[in-house]
Amino acid sequence: MTLTRRSLTLALAAAPLAAPAFAQAALPAADQALVDRAVAYLEGLSEAKGRFVQTDGRGRVTTGQLFMKRPGKARFAYDPPSGLLVVSDGGVVSVQDKRLKTFDQYPLGATPLSLFLARTIRLDRGVTITRVARMADGFSITARDGKKETAGAITLSFTEAPLALAGWTVTDAQNRPTRVQLQGLERTAGLDRSLFVLKDPRPKNPGRGKV
Repeated sequence: MTLTRRSLTLALAAAPLAAPAFAQAALPAADQALVDRAVAYLEGLSEAKGRFVQTDGRGRVTTGQLFMKRPGKARFAYDPPSGLLVVSDGGVVSVQDKRLKTFDQYPLGATPLSLFLARTIRLDRGVTITRVARMADGFSITARDGKKETAGAITLSFTEAPLALAGWTVTDAQNRPTRVQLQGLERTAGLDRSLFVLKDPRPKNPGRGKV
């Protein structure tokens, strides 16, 4: 099944959550303990790879392979027939659609990816944690824009025993969710730097750069 550009940008390259420092109400001690565990885990996840399943608000499903290298780098290679490739090089998130022959870029800091790819993960600045939920096999943390300038929210989900990032859900202003589930995420080392480089494949304008 195909993936819409809207659901892609919701899940990976839109719905900015970063904002200037914002003091939020203190979480209950038990909730803060889970947040601290999640942050420690994410900051210790230097390199990883696995599979992902993305489901948009209409139930359309797309799969692919994920590579990540903190700080800042990630690669989402969508399986055919999607034709989509999403790469973060540490500063910019590039989105290439081979079928539509389009290429778009977004600042990493204006995407949900920055929440867990940052060098120093801060869930107490820039975002407001609105909920910490416990489940039979783990827990989730929901965050919104701290200054309420951006509608929507992102929920990071974790499994227990062992602690691991299970995925995330981005919800837009109309409460439509786009969910990314991670499968077989495992720590690794020595990922090729070329995985996190994506250049604009479109032909350059012959006249560009000429005086």
